[in-house]
Amino acid sequence: MYAYQSVKKSLFMYRALTQDIEVTVEPFYLAEQSDPEDSRYVWGYKVVIVNQSNVAVRLINRYWHITDQNGQVDEVSGPGVIGEQPRLAPGESFEYSSGCPLDTPSGIMFGRYEMETDDAETFDVAIPAFSLDTPDLRRVLN
Repeated sequence: MYAYQSVKKSLFMYRALTQDIEVTVEPFYLAEQSDPEDSRYVWGYKVVIVNQSNVAVRLINRYWHITDQNGQVDEVSGPGVIGEQPRLAPGESFEYSSGCPLDTPSGIMFGRYEMETDDAETFDVAIPAFSLDTPDLRRVLN
């Protein structure tokens, strides 16, 4: 589990809307947990999921696709998020924070949540792609 003291707030929020389920992600760099001399860079991210639909949904599974700046890919999947499978009635939201370590000073993450309605219909909800960049990283446009 990641601790979130002395967090440098991100200036970026990323948003996706799928079948009236809104997912917003705000990444932030965790300098005190990172050790650049040992190629360890750690980010936290806050996720807010809002059910803007007319039916209740449960988040049953997650999938993350994480790529570091060298192109190394890590895929993570499993039931729920942070040990929960939250149910959101219409108009409700769920918020959680988690973290991601990388061996490089930048990377990108995206993914999806598998949702299930009370009628057992399942569908995927996009997690928007978001950038993981250390605050002092010199950005180069390609």
